[in-house]
Amino acid sequence: MKEDCTLFFKAISDDTRVKIMDILKEGSMSVTEICTYFEMKQPSISHHLGILKVAGIIHGKKYGKEIQYSLNEKYVCKCCDSFISRFKK
Repeated sequence: MKEDCTLFFKAISDDTRVKIMDILKEGSMSVTEICTYFEMKQPSISHHLGILKVAGIIHGKKYGKEIQYSLNEKYVCKCCDSFISRFKK
């Protein structure tokens, strides 16, 4: 779990990625839909989505030519809980 938490916290150290997580808590979306919340081009958002996906924070499911991204809420909670428990007495 140590490596998972490290990757998790590196991924959420960027404001854009945290905002993407916040957007995806409302439901799954395509990269095109996510882009409407930012003043960035699609390749930049795709880069951030890739980092979140590698960290296990989001899932991507392909439908035809489009990928729908969703927040992996269980993993986010698990990693945060694990991190907090390390510092409890």
